[in-house]
Amino acid sequence: MRLLCQAEDIPLGTMRSYLVGRVRLVAVHSPAGFSVLRDACPHQGAPLSAGRLVGTMLPGAYGEYKLTRVGEVVRCPWHAWEFDVRTGCSLVDPERDRVKSYPASVIDGGLYVEGLGEGAVEPVGIPA
Repeated sequence: MRLLCQAEDIPLGTMRSYLVGRVRLVAVHSPAGFSVLRDACPHQGAPLSAGRLVGTMLPGAYGEYKLTRVGEVVRCPWHAWEFDVRTGCSLVDPERDRVKSYPASVIDGGLYVEGLGEGAVEPVGIPA
């Protein structure tokens, strides 16, 4: 496991991008906890960290929709593809379209990630 950042660097409801070696990641702090995904939409490579944390709409009674999973879905900034921040799976076709997700844990205030290669950890841009 590698230390990505301090958990306090990513307030609830926000995302932040990091470069680890040559791999760009997005760390997300959602109501479900911390998640780390590859920071690239599988559709055309848009940085998911430039997107938004949102919920998703589910149908209810005729003509009604229910907003659910608020803050647990990242929406791609280019074409609005939506992904579950916990699994990286697409909400539309979870078996076919997904973003690589990395197991993450908070230990002693640090956000640690499994499965990362070598290289320095560098924050990218401004926190999203």
